[in-house]
Amino acid sequence: MDISKSDWKLYREKIADWQENYMDCLNKEYIALLSSNKGNPSDRFWKLEQRIKRDRKHPGVTIEMNKSSAFFDIADLIRLKVITFDDLADFSDTLKEAVRMILNR
Repeated sequence: MDISKSDWKLYREKIADWQENYMDCLNKEYIALLSSNKGNPSDRFWKLEQRIKRDRKHPGVTIEMNKSSAFFDIADLIRLKVITFDDLADFSDTLKEAVRMILNR
């Protein structure tokens, strides 16, 4: 099943804000990591470097936009706690049901 034109347009509009919100949370985690008194400064630096390397591949940071995988991508964003199901309020019932079915697998 393909995503409708209106849902695809809305998804493209919302994904940037969803990612910005997720990256804001990451930044707060990074600040906490760097501000910690655990270990020495170089340990915290290298731990942060590893986190950033891992996090930049996360869908909350970067995602390839494909109409054919949109339902699965949205389900992954929910599963990975980038968004909640409530963030889909403006989308069609068809999209919400498809995402719900994917999440319940």
